[in-house]
Amino acid sequence: MKKTLSPILFSLLILLSCETEKKAAINDLPMQIAHAYGFDQLDDVQSISYTWNVRRDSATVMVRDWEWDLVKGEVSYSDADTSATYLLSEKTDQIKDIDHKFINDKYWLLYPFQLAWDKGFTTEITEDQTSPINSTPTTKLTVLYNNEDGYTPGDAYDVYVDENKIIKEWVFRKGNAAEGRAFTWENEKDFGGIKIALDHRMQNGEKIIWFTNVEVVKK
Repeated sequence: MKKTLSPILFSLLILLSCETEKKAAINDLPMQIAHAYGFDQLDDVQSISYTWNVRRDSATVMVRDWEWDLVKGEVSYSDADTSATYLLSEKTDQIKDIDHKFINDKYWLLYPFQLAWDKGFTTEITEDQTSPINSTPTTKLTVLYNNEDGYTPGDAYDVYVDENKIIKEWVFRKGNAAEGRAFTWENEKDFGGIKIALDHRMQNGEKIIWFTNVEVVKK
């Protein structure tokens, strides 16, 4: 006689399976980092706006203003010469350059959440690592993106996190090169449960990338 699971037992097994997958995801280091920065608060966020600043040779050479409406999927951009608004679901060739800038700047602002959002990467974890700039005891998470997706496929990031899963420094390695450029993650602020590191310094201590006018608007 053929045996079948009762609807109640079947539903229970599905529920247990979903809970197991959820716990496994949270216990994964990239997801731990995302949650340390407030990933569970993002459902309450309507929009994030910020100014991305870059300094070279002690002079500010680039300022870009962004507003990202997470609910609408709409991005607004302005700099000294240009302004534009577009939907992430309807990107055109004309907007490609601006969208490339948006992705770049958003990675600097919200990379902990990219670890939850992004697909198409592999990871490697190395315990008991000293961070390259401040010699801080950390765990190193190496993130290697595939060669197909995004504007700069094949790039790698060495992310150095402390015991609380907070990023202390990272090294960006273009095209998974053996060497890269190290930057600090510092001046962390809390915006309604969303943690953001506002300043990034190089080995020589110069603040080369930083964020101002950050605003997180809740629904």
